[in-house]
Amino acid sequence: MRLDIKRLKAERIAKGLSQEEMATKMGWNSRTPYVKRELGMIDIGVDEFLKMIKILGYTENNLSIFFTEDVPVRERTNSFQPN
Repeated sequence: MRLDIKRLKAERIAKGLSQEEMATKMGWNSRTPYVKRELGMIDIGVDEFLKMIKILGYTENNLSIFFTEDVPVRERTNSFQPN
């Protein structure tokens, strides 16, 4: 599974928060650290993610909407070949 940063962005927008407002709520002095995370340039740490979802009004009980299955194509098919 991987974090769906597009969903994170969509939820921020749906809540009416700008990147600047999210950065401020995260405790950063500029929006740059938040923007880099939202663009996937920097990985989002667990503590940061938990803080972000709380800012967006979510609890730890409904985290699954922020994750997608990330199974490589080669592992999606049955590669077993009988002899």
